[in-house]
Amino acid sequence: MFHVGTAGWFLTLACLGGVVVLLLRAALHDIATRQVSDQLVLGVAGLDFLLACLNGHPWRGLLSGLCLFALGVACWSRGWMGGGDAKLLGAVGLALRPDQMPVLVMDIALAGGVLALAYLLGRASLPSHYGGTAPRNGIGRVLRIERWRLRRGCSLPYVCAITGGSLIVLL
Repeated sequence: MFHVGTAGWFLTLACLGGVVVLLLRAALHDIATRQVSDQLVLGVAGLDFLLACLNGHPWRGLLSGLCLFALGVACWSRGWMGGGDAKLLGAVGLALRPDQMPVLVMDIALAGGVLALAYLLGRASLPSHYGGTAPRNGIGRVLRIERWRLRRGCSLPYVCAITGGSLIVLL
């Protein structure tokens, strides 16, 4: 799989580690704000393209990234996902060969189904209050905001599904 020797192997592991960290950070940021940072997307894109170069398929990675971005834009235009989700999908595609795209899309769809099920179950089971006072820590605030979003039927943090499906394919 790796064509550049031992140094390339370590660089590949470092890039994969960086992609994992950035994807997890993007997922947490999406949960908290329902936004995807352009800086995180650019970081993922850069590391994924470097992975494609290290694995000897930069042009195929560019083709995959472009195709997945086009798919994301089509989903965005129909209101199925946000614009940041579409950009992140294209960025993740840069590390892949075209034959890996169907697997990625399937894994993201399955992760999205699990996410939707978790939110449907959570909608019924979240407590309605936190002992009369607003939570002061970050996790408590996020839970309070998620409860508010769930009760109003707001959008899901789909970067979590993109992250889950991507990690399955990349790792």
